[in-house]
Parts: sequence; structure tokens; C-alpha cells
Amino acid sequence: MDSTPNRRRVSLPGPAVSTDWLASRIGAPGLVVLDGSWYLPGSGRDASQEYLQRRIPGAGFFDIDRCSDPEAPLPHTIPTPEHFRGCAEEAGVSDDSAVVVYDGSGVNLSACRVWWTFRYFGLDSVAVLDGGLQRWVASGHSTASGTPMRTLEAPAPFTPAPRPHLIRDVDQVLGAIGAADTQIVDMRPSGRFAGTAPEPREGLRGGHVPGSRNIPYTSLVDPKTGLSVGKAALARLIADAGVDPAMQLVGTCGSGTSACAFAWRMACSGYPDVAIYDGSWSEWGGRTDLPVDTGPPDAPTA
Repeated sequence: MDSTPNRRRVSLPGPAVSTDWLASRIGAPGLVVLDGSWYLPGSGRDASQEYLQRRIPGAGFFDIDRCSDPEAPLPHTIPTPEHFRGCAEEAGVSDDSAVVVYDGSGVNLSACRVWWTFRYFGLDSVAVLDGGLQRWVASGHSTASGTPMRTLEAPAPFTPAPRPHLIRDVDQVLGAIGAADTQIVDMRPSGRFAGTAPEPREGLRGGHVPGSRNIPYTSLVDPKTGLSVGKAALARLIADAGVDPAMQLVGTCGSGTSACAFAWRMACSGYPDVAIYDGSWSEWGGRTDLPVDTGPPDAPTA
């Protein structure tokens, strides 16, 4: 009999898991399932209420806003290790956990931010449920509703170990413009990238970081299935966008959320070290001292 209660007993197959894989392991010792849903301002959706209405059985709710830096002026700023430790332990995640995150967007929008944040703080045993809640329901798996029962068990410790190579600040992004070994990849819709469509947050300029490439995050998902596109389709997307996966890639978006969908999809294809510009357009577009380009991406250089 195993007398070590905290030893991890679930081995994740990689950064992504399928609904069938998860359904066969629900309730397994050491497996933590988290609903990481979050929606853009003005979407009319309330992630916490939707969690109460329908969720994967046994899943906890991981509040991205609350588990960001509460003192930062920008949305979704990475928190201090101490703040994140509290969020992780409250969610039942310890150093020995295997974590599966999903969301209800249908396009793997915010679950990837939770995945990336756990990776940034040193946890490798974390994966995204490909297709999320939509795929779970379409596959015929059961759901739960109502207020979940709280556990009285003391949380096992989670030890944050930040990985600085997975994050970039505004000065590093400014310095990366025109760099021979770095590319900035913007995951916002093409209209917002070009500056022809409004930003969902008031007071931001339109356009993009000069020299950046554009791959809208919705293009990473097959609209018919809600599943992420395969490796061949991803290769075509990044080639068409002028992205070189051999370079150091820095993902950006509106507030550092959908950029993580790119980092996750690249990790699934063997490129685990895509960095995230945490301030993203909420910071860059809100400052008048930073350069901005509008229109489509520059033509790739030979």
C-alpha cells in the first residue's frame, strides 16, 4: 500500500489532454481540474456564474483576475510568488499535483493563461483540456452545477519557482523591435492589430508594436470541432504570418491572456519557451511614448 499521500499519481501526456483522457481519470489522486474561464470586457458573460451553472464534475474555479497582481494598474499582471502561492493552494494545487485547466470559450481562450501562469511559477505537470467545456459536453460527458462543497482539508504546499525567460516587460519588448533573433507575435484579431477596429478597453491607441506579426488566436482552433488545429495547420499559419519558430518568440495580445494560447499551442508542437509580454496592448497602447504601427504586418524580410 502506498503510504505517501502527496505523491503524484497521474502522469499527463503533454501540454494538452483530450476529453476522453480526462473523463477516464476524474477523481484520480493528485489530479486537480480547474475552470479557468475569463471573458473580454463587454462580452456579457460572467465566468463565475457560468461555473456555478455548469462545470466538469469536481472542478474548482480559478479566478484569473483575483489571481493577478492586485496592486498593478494593468489587467492580468503576473502576481508576486506569495500571492500566487495562496491562489494555487486555495485551488488545491500542490507541488505534487497534476493540473488540467479548461474554459468555456470554445476557443481555448483563457485556460491557456492559467496553464502559462503555473508554468511560469515552475509547475510542469499542467495541461489544457483541448476544446474545453464545449468539447466536454459535445462528447457526452456529465456536468455538475450549484455551489461546490468546500474541503476542510489543509492545502498541501505549493512552492513558486518563477521562470524569468517566460516573461517580458515593456523595455524588453521595446528593445526587441528589429532584433535579428526575436519576433513579436500579436494574437489580437486582425482589425485591432491594424488599428481599424476599436479596442475593448477605453483609452487605448489602435495598431501594433512595430515589426510584429499577427496570428489571431481564434485561428488556432478548428471552428467545427473547437479543438486546436493540428501541427501541419499550425505550421501553415505561422509560415503565412512570417513567423520563424526557430527565433525567440514573444506573444502579445490585449491583456496577456490570448497570447498564452499561442504559447500553449507552440508548446504542443515542441516549442515550450514562447515568452509573454505581460503588459500587452493594455500597456503599450495606453502609452504615448511608445512607437505604434497601423495597417497589416510588414512584409517579411528575406
